[in-house]
Order: sequence, then C-alpha cells, then structure tokens
Amino acid sequence: MAVGLNPPAKLAAVPGIKLGIAKAGIRYKDRADLVVLSLSEGSTCAAVFTKNKCCAAPVTLARSHLATAPVRALLINSGNANAVTGEMGMRNAEQSCTMVAQELGVDASQVLPFSTGVIGEQLNMTAIASGIPQATARLDEQNWLPAAEAIMTTDTVAKAVSVTVKLADKLVTITGMAKGSGMICPNMATMLAFVATDAALPQTLLQECLHRGVNQSFNRITVDGDTSTNDALVLMATGKSGAEITDLSSEDGARFYQALESVLVQLATAIIRDGEGATKFVRIDVRNAESVEDAKAIAFSIAHSPLVKTALFASDPNWGRILMALGRADVSSLDMSRVSIQIGDVDLIIKGEPAKTYHEALGKQVFSQAEIDITIDLDIGVDNFHVWTSDLSHDYVSINADYRS
Repeated sequence: MAVGLNPPAKLAAVPGIKLGIAKAGIRYKDRADLVVLSLSEGSTCAAVFTKNKCCAAPVTLARSHLATAPVRALLINSGNANAVTGEMGMRNAEQSCTMVAQELGVDASQVLPFSTGVIGEQLNMTAIASGIPQATARLDEQNWLPAAEAIMTTDTVAKAVSVTVKLADKLVTITGMAKGSGMICPNMATMLAFVATDAALPQTLLQECLHRGVNQSFNRITVDGDTSTNDALVLMATGKSGAEITDLSSEDGARFYQALESVLVQLATAIIRDGEGATKFVRIDVRNAESVEDAKAIAFSIAHSPLVKTALFASDPNWGRILMALGRADVSSLDMSRVSIQIGDVDLIIKGEPAKTYHEALGKQVFSQAEIDITIDLDIGVDNFHVWTSDLSHDYVSINADYRS
C-alpha cells in the first residue's frame, strides 16, 4: 500500500490536450491499457529519456520523431515495454505511430510512442490495432485520471496532479500524470510521465524548464537503484491560455517554473510513496558538503544500501548501517570527526561522536514512523543535495519474483 498517497481527487483539463483510453488487451484483461493523447496544432513539446543503453524501440523512435516534426499525438501502452525486441520491435513501434496518424489526420513523424511493461516480448499488434481506434474515438479533455490509471503496471495508485498559477492577468493550468513503482533510479527511473500546460513557451525554453525541473525531482528518486529501458518524461505547452513566457528570469517566468517544479516533485515523490512493497517514505538530506557531487554521492550511497533499506523496513534503529553507507561513498573530502547525523529530530552523531542524548527507545520511535528524514551534516562546505527513497520489504521481492507469472 502506498505511503501517504491517495488517488487524485480532481484534475484540471488543459485546453488543447485531449486523451482517449482503450481496453486493448495488450497484457491485462478487462482494464484500460492504451492511451492516445492529442495536442492542438501550434503546441510545443519537450522530453527527456532514459540513459539506459538497452533503450526500448519506442524511446529510440520518440527521440527521432521529436527532432523531426511538431508533435501532435502521443501513444502510450502498458503491459509490454517493446524493449530488446530487435527490428520487429522497431517496425511495430513505427506501425503503431502510423495507425494513430491515420486516425488523427497527422503525419506518423508527429506521433511519439511510449511503452511500459515486460521486456523482451513483441507487442501484440492485433491488440494495438484494435485499441487505437477505440481510444481516438474517446478523446476528451477531461480524461486525465482514466489515462493515469491506464498507464499503471505494478503501481497501486494512479499518480496525477494539477496546479494553477496566475501569470499577469491570465490563469495557467499545469496537469501531469506519471507511472512508476519499481526499477526506479535517476537518469531517469522506470517511469513514464506526461505533463501539459496551456501556457505558451518556445520549444527551447520548454526544454530548459524540463531539464531544470527533472534535476530537482525525477533525478532525485530511487527505489532499487535500477534504471529502466523505457523511461521518458514529456512536457507539452499548448498556448491556449494566451499567457506567453519568453524568459524564465522574468516574474511570470519564475512563477511558472516554480509551479512546474511543484508538479514534477509531487509526481516524482508519488512514485517513491508507491514504491513496490514500500512501507516507508524517506528523505535523505546531505548538507554542508564540499561540492554538490559529494553530497549527491553520499545521499545515493545511503539510499541504495540494501542494509539501510531493510533496517528501515524493520523499524530497526541500526544506525551503524547509515554510517557504513556514508563511509563507502567515493568522497575524498569526508572527515568523520566533523559529521553529525539526525533521524527526524533525534541526534545520532554529533561531530563524529555518539550523541549523549540518544537511546534505543528514541531511535525505535523515529524509525517506526511511515515518513522519515535522515539528515547528514558534513560541516566541510556549503553545498547540499537530497534524495527520496523507500524501504525494502518482503513484498518488493514477491512483486518482482511474480511479475511475469
């Protein structure tokens, strides 16, 4: 069960964006598993993709199409990743884009494909061919929540959020949805995310917004340290509100970016809260490092440690595991005599020495909480970095052992 996460109650439509959903039967029976998203003419689009060298056919094709023509549609399927599927996998991705293009009256190069699910199996093209006309016939601006449900795999909760922001005299909407639960690690994570706004931004500025926002959100999450073959995040701007942004350093530009970053952070942390088998939502905050790179290395060393994560699951205040993971990080500037560590508001280590106020009952109390903050103060510089992670439970093993059965 997700930690402190409920399905979204209400999502705002984004003028210029329509979504259609179908029960195609790609892998799942009797549930929606295919989404077509259409963008109005004149929209701009930006994206970031996985850095996994075994990237899936839809990732390769989406990158190519994004660089070729203005985007007019997205095709998203769950249940099958179309990854490591060779030439046939690429042909299937291309054929899928052609089918959408024919339904919408656009060019196939204007369609971006996205897939999530089992790796190494060919797409069920009969199901795809059946589902696309169903989805395009149901295109509607109000379909964000059913679309968020349709892209789920091992997720237990749909992940979507809307915010509005006033820019000059115009109200701008930002709505996004994401899926992801396991195989989560930066660059990016095993996730798909789609965010849209009715503000108007040139493509280069939209891409800048996305890169900045991803580094503050999706590149700060990890469940298990594994990076997927299919990760993608798309940001779309339709311009339908009439609010134009040409400079992020302007008052309106800064206000828009902060709203966008808020959406991205909420979506990214929702993925961690719904991490496979997660019972704890954990923020690891490394402060006063010599460099951001050092702080990042330490934060992820702790977040990736199976011993730290299993102790968190057991609510076991075995803080020696945190010290172990901190010390193994590839950071030459670390001086343990200056390090202080807190769990919540409980001091564990002060300047390299066990805190005199600490006792096991205090540790047990804070480790038993569903949401835990771990703070590492290196006291050697001014740079900071934080990550969000989860614990590692019996259910994580069971979910991944049974995933294909």
